[in-house]
Amino acid sequence: MFKKNQTLGEFIIENQMSFKYSSGELSTLFNSIRLAAKVVNHEVNKAGLVDIIGNVGEVNIQGENQQKLDVYANEKFIQTLINRNIVCGIASEEEDDFIAINSLDENHQNKYIVLIDPLDGSSNIDVNVSVGTIFSIYRRVTPVGTPVTLEDFLQKGNQQVAAGYVVYGTSTMLVYTTGDGVNGFTLNPAIGSFYLSHPNMQFPESGSIYSVNEGNYIHFPQGIKNYIKYCQREEEDRPYTSRYIGSLVSDFHRNMIKGGIYLYPKSSLNSNGKLRLLYECNPMAFIAEQANGKASDGFTRILDIQPTELHQRVPFICGSKNMVTKAEEFMREAQ
Repeated sequence: MFKKNQTLGEFIIENQMSFKYSSGELSTLFNSIRLAAKVVNHEVNKAGLVDIIGNVGEVNIQGENQQKLDVYANEKFIQTLINRNIVCGIASEEEDDFIAINSLDENHQNKYIVLIDPLDGSSNIDVNVSVGTIFSIYRRVTPVGTPVTLEDFLQKGNQQVAAGYVVYGTSTMLVYTTGDGVNGFTLNPAIGSFYLSHPNMQFPESGSIYSVNEGNYIHFPQGIKNYIKYCQREEEDRPYTSRYIGSLVSDFHRNMIKGGIYLYPKSSLNSNGKLRLLYECNPMAFIAEQANGKASDGFTRILDIQPTELHQRVPFICGSKNMVTKAEEFMREAQ
């Protein structure tokens, strides 16, 4: 039963029994993420007033120019998670390798690892467009009390115990799932608390929005080109509307509310796709499926892909079920 004006903390505690690993640890872990999100939100809202926008002059493991807010958000989330002493390992899109926490402490009993994209769409900061944070939570698979290993992070997406994102926009929202539906909480900046504003979020079965960087059209596989033409064709329920922000969190969030599909396929420029399986695709796919949506690489369910490396990239098609299924049909036909 959803309660109006319920805070995120109250909601987590009240619904803890629906989480199969209920122990109180998840509540503490979400409190850490909530706190870091509020700190990052404060900095995002000051962008332009202080020296927090622009490049830092460094390139991250992804080969991308790091923005100042990338570095800031990364430090804040890692620092907050470590300080709460609730996770045994962290992997970030901005870090070369995973971070083992208290790995030499024999009494270290923490069971959770977190994978995070600290600031998705950060290149949009300079022009005041919405950005976000994406996070994914797993239970470790190696013995508790031992140092975490790469095996703990290379789990299939269907093993996630929780995932979510924060969108820093006209209002700041935290959306998450623990495998029992998707709920959204909006930050009241005057009080500093997240309140339940979007209970039981669901993708419409079909939509009228397609989100893809059409500037790369010439580089896309034929199946995606054919699907885009299908979206543009004048029929009873088409053409669809093209909407592309360039921030996965923002595009996904809009499509979940209004109905739509997001496509970031492989291309002649990025033969394996560009989005990261562990930091972006798996958490968003988990949320999508819990919200009656679907996520695929064009042929395979995202959550069934076995990761082989920490920064693995995959093609990503996600959104309303019927739309993703139709895109997969075009991919198979072209193949």
